[in-house]
Amino acid sequence: MLFTSTSLQSTTYLLGVCLFSISFLVFLNASVSFVITDRIASGVQQSVGDYVGTLGFADELLALIACPLWGLLSDRIGVRTVCTLGYAVIALSLAVFVQAKNVYPQLLLARLLFSIGGAAATTMVTAILPAVTEDPTTASNPEGTYARSHGQTPSLASELTITPARHGSAVSTVNGNPNGANVEYDAAASSSKVAGVVGTFTGLGALLAVGVFLPLPARFIKSGVSAGQAIADAYYVVAGIALVVSLFCLVGLRGLHGQAQPTVTTKEERNGFGVIQSLENYKDLFMEALLLGRKDSNVSLAFLGGAVARASSVGISLFIPLYIHNYFLTSGRCNGKLKPGEGAGGAKKDCPEAYILSARTELTGVSQLAALIVAPLIGHLSASPSSARFNIPLLLGSAFGVVSYILFPFLSSPLPSVNPSVFVLSIFIGLSQITAIVCSLGLLSRGIHSTTAETAARAEEAETAPLLNDTYATSPAKRMPRCTSKAYLKGSVAGLYSVAGGAGILLLTKLGGWMFDASSSGAPFWILAGFNGLLLVAGVLKGLLARTETATEIGDDGQ
Repeated sequence: MLFTSTSLQSTTYLLGVCLFSISFLVFLNASVSFVITDRIASGVQQSVGDYVGTLGFADELLALIACPLWGLLSDRIGVRTVCTLGYAVIALSLAVFVQAKNVYPQLLLARLLFSIGGAAATTMVTAILPAVTEDPTTASNPEGTYARSHGQTPSLASELTITPARHGSAVSTVNGNPNGANVEYDAAASSSKVAGVVGTFTGLGALLAVGVFLPLPARFIKSGVSAGQAIADAYYVVAGIALVVSLFCLVGLRGLHGQAQPTVTTKEERNGFGVIQSLENYKDLFMEALLLGRKDSNVSLAFLGGAVARASSVGISLFIPLYIHNYFLTSGRCNGKLKPGEGAGGAKKDCPEAYILSARTELTGVSQLAALIVAPLIGHLSASPSSARFNIPLLLGSAFGVVSYILFPFLSSPLPSVNPSVFVLSIFIGLSQITAIVCSLGLLSRGIHSTTAETAARAEEAETAPLLNDTYATSPAKRMPRCTSKAYLKGSVAGLYSVAGGAGILLLTKLGGWMFDASSSGAPFWILAGFNGLLLVAGVLKGLLARTETATEIGDDGQ
């Protein structure tokens, strides 16, 4: 059994949260250059790369703040509420985006609004994964609540003799084992397999954007409207879809394990200390999630993998279309019909091949299709104890990324009709992207579900601590969690995971966009090759560490 949530909750997670978390971003990134040239001004081809890069940079800069805040908030108010709000904000931002009359500040502000909603959507893809794979025997205490409310007890005397560890034992039994011995293996393996399914649906989301959303302007042009109006109409349609997804999340995620529930408050909190305590809770959640990322090698590698995955997604959806668009502008492939300053509308009208390959881009479609096909296989490979221990799928995917991103700008032509080998590199790029997504999600969930030495030590300390101790009752970081996993941190850790991705995208979008205009159109791809190389080295080091630990364990057993 992959999912422990209900059928409606699982369906909403896959068809709502995962499917559309990337599709709106792909649509926006692939069409933003046409909004600039057709809706705002013409004659800006020489600066469009810098405009696009700056908008992407601002998007991710805000996301660095928004992602951890959404993650922390989901640990308190629930993932359902955050998902609903996120997609509603996306709908509003898409409708506002095409109302802009200039790049700065109007289009920039619209992009920042999209960033807020997009941060919520992408963070919840990660945050909900542990909730839909959580062992049902440990899910009775929902997320966002700590074990401070008292269970029903026969008498006041027996209540006063309960220790925190004994109090938490009612919800820490896993698979019939009160010590929770099987929680890491079962939950982690299930999460890795579900991560493969998640990768499939995110790939479907990208194909949805490429095959359905991006062709909309061309279809509207055939009905007789101008290129600028066609772009606006397409954005209105996609905004309506985002609003429907928001309502879908509102209904479909009801009752999920990751929903916060009211807690029993103390008299002091009711008398005015609740707000201060709530702020302290947010701070403690954030610090504990940060500490987990530093101490747990699975989570650390997941953060790096998340950075590569997010940067690769933006590279595929933003810089491949921009690279092909630039190729047509500079190579004379349109027989002189398409000239600098003529705008994307000229590409659609006078050189349709340029528009098809750059906006609708067949290469992006091939890349995402390859990712869609192999995602479940990668998930199953990652669930294998030996593969997961030595990060074999992650290493292979990173190697594919290094090779394909280095070679892509050196191709004589990015046109499949001229150079069919471009399809091979596009497939390799898709494989590297989906491997980073699936493996990083699996590593993150494995780290969240795993039992840590710190938690075990706190459990031993809590065994002798009085239940009503002031320190224990007021600080969630010092309070014994409801079980030996870190599941109560899933929203906070997911926020930090998104921050890692945002940091990679910041470098890619701004530096890559500037270098695209100033030096070489291949610069963004070489940056992505460097990202994959760093992930490859980190994966090898973690595998070597795991091998050393295995040898040490064998030696200890022999003694």
